[in-house]
Amino acid sequence: MRKLELLSPAGDMERLKMAAAYGADAVYFAGTSFGMRSFAGNFTPEELPLAVQFAHDHGVKCHVTVNTMPRNDEISRLPEYLERLDDAGVDALIVADLGAFTLAGKYAPHCQRHISTQQSIANYACAQAWFDLGATRVVLARECSLEEIRTIRQKVDPQLEIETFGHGAMCVSYSGRCLLSNYMTGRDSNRGACAQPCRYQYALMEEKRPGEYFPVFEDEKGTYILNSRDMCMIDHLQELMDAGVDCIKIEGRAKSAYYAAIVTGAYRHCIDDVSAGRAVDPVWRDEVEHISHRVYSTGFYFGEPGQYTENSRYIRQWQIVAKVESCGEDGKAVCTLNNKFRAGDALEVVGPDLRPFPIVAEKMTDSDGNPLEEARTPQMMFTLPLPKQVPAHSLIRRCVDLSPK
Repeated sequence: MRKLELLSPAGDMERLKMAAAYGADAVYFAGTSFGMRSFAGNFTPEELPLAVQFAHDHGVKCHVTVNTMPRNDEISRLPEYLERLDDAGVDALIVADLGAFTLAGKYAPHCQRHISTQQSIANYACAQAWFDLGATRVVLARECSLEEIRTIRQKVDPQLEIETFGHGAMCVSYSGRCLLSNYMTGRDSNRGACAQPCRYQYALMEEKRPGEYFPVFEDEKGTYILNSRDMCMIDHLQELMDAGVDCIKIEGRAKSAYYAAIVTGAYRHCIDDVSAGRAVDPVWRDEVEHISHRVYSTGFYFGEPGQYTENSRYIRQWQIVAKVESCGEDGKAVCTLNNKFRAGDALEVVGPDLRPFPIVAEKMTDSDGNPLEEARTPQMMFTLPLPKQVPAHSLIRRCVDLSPK
């Protein structure tokens, strides 16, 4: 049985730090070019080496996405970019284009080459072919079932690593190959600019009745005929290990630092429990319900996931109010405010390797030591007494339903 590597998203430096603190084995992110998430924070040429250094200092590997399909006027810039990634000490490049793959072997010889899910690898012959060309790892198409993954594992070279998506948003198109966004908005999903038109609500218009829109009812709220559920495989980690998966990937480079922290921490604890033969502590399974998400499914692992046609809204029932910057042995925590709250509010604290626990906010003090009844100025620093010492990067949150009505 292989122990799963946990690969977490890092859209910017804050999200990278949270993923590292909460237990990621590796993070994936992009520079400002050739990545499939152009609206994530991403890393400038000056920031990227610092990100790699920080990750390595904390025992975390760095995978950089170079997974767009470059055009003729872009490919000439790729060698220099690949050389910069190689010089920065990046551990692996996630590539989709065969030309980019070949150039990576020449201009980034110290980086492993991982084949992106954009290549739609769904059979052992394709996976083995990439290994024969020099790939270290393949990220399988999200449409693969668990049984298909098991067969691929059995029939490819044992040295080829298999990575699969295990948590996060899914796309209605085959492994993300979608033209809908480009057609409707001019934003190309295959070049990192998807407008997510699959989440829109649609109506029917008859050819000879232009301007008359007929609703396509699922119920009185309408229907979202392309809308996908989110994937969640936290209850099936043993099956993934038994099938021979080497790495489980969390989707979400465009999502918040809170998302990166909570989902990474939940999967970290559950992977460790399963690997050690322990029963999974249900508190960690419950954590994936504490982040913004759509209705969960198990993707294509056990058959068709089905559509969620009621709406395209996220379930948002928790809000982060502050982040702990430091905390003394006496429990006095210096915090940065994210959302306002008052003394007396019921809150909850969760952190790196810290089991969530409730608190009632006692009187706080501002950075000058003055009593504070309400913390409300964005990014203000304040001190909050906690019942025990907690690590830096711990988060303070409250239960409040922010789901759109």
